Amino acid sequence: MHTILVVDDDPTVAEVVTGYLERAGFSVDRAADGPEALRLAAVRPPALVVLDLMLPGMDGLEVCRRLRAAAPVPVIMLTARGDEDDRILGLEIGADDYVTKPFSPRELVLRVESVLRRQGGDQRRVTGVAEPGLHRAGITLDPAGRRATKDGRPLALTLREFDLLAHLMRHPGLAIGRETLMHDVWGWEFGDLSTVTVHVRRLRGKIEDDPARPRLIRTVWGVGYRFDVPSDDDASDGDASADQGEGPASEPGSVPVASAAVVPAPAHAPASESPPASPPVSASVATSFDGSRARRA
Repeated sequence: MHTILVVDDDPTVAEVVTGYLERAGFSVDRAADGPEALRLAAVRPPALVVLDLMLPGMDGLEVCRRLRAAAPVPVIMLTARGDEDDRILGLEIGADDYVTKPFSPRELVLRVESVLRRQGGDQRRVTGVAEPGLHRAGITLDPAGRRATKDGRPLALTLREFDLLAHLMRHPGLAIGRETLMHDVWGWEFGDLSTVTVHVRRLRGKIEDDPARPRLIRTVWGVGYRFDVPSDDDASDGDASADQGEGPASEPGSVPVASAAVVPAPAHAPASESPPASPPVSASVATSFDGSRARRA
């Protein structure tokens, strides 16, 4: 049984989230602040952490940094903030996903299951036929061992960064839409596409010689991203412009869409994967999910 660590100083939110997770078959530990969360994680390492961004004292961003420094545990952040910069910052320091309050508890459970399913799938493959390693542009990925190197040097990749890079390297030369990447890598049929953009930006910072002039992960205007295996003649071909926004067309390493083959997003999500409708949340709980944060904003 997977253990989920829920970190939220609002007892109503923590109780509701804990109830839904336990009914889904998870064991749950609860913490009301950062130090308690770090202590519990050290005593009984969780399979995943549901972490509130706005904690008293040590905030969720610092807790996430310390958790990820200790172990590659997946983190889903809860936030009542509407500022996109805060959500992106959470993703950039290593969070795997975020959910904005007020939220559907059942949707949160689906997100938790999606992250764990992706992680568990990689572990199950170890006992079956191991996937062959990937070797392109000086980068070597070992999917079974979850190891990555570039030119012989280890790469410190998060769970999602590893999966995203592996997916792009399996399809070199193909332009893949952000919707398709969200479906194939995250396992989501819905979500904020900036999640993909942020992870691509982080990957470029780790694998590109010059992240401002990317040669490996190229942006394809109006489509998404493409993994290229550059030749020596391509050294000066990168786009020197800096990121100007979240859309693909405004990022460094952009190339015309006409030059790439396109992998379209799935036309329809499988019916079995469509998120079920959540039962109505009582007015008192709904108020607690965002009202309680308004006093500390």
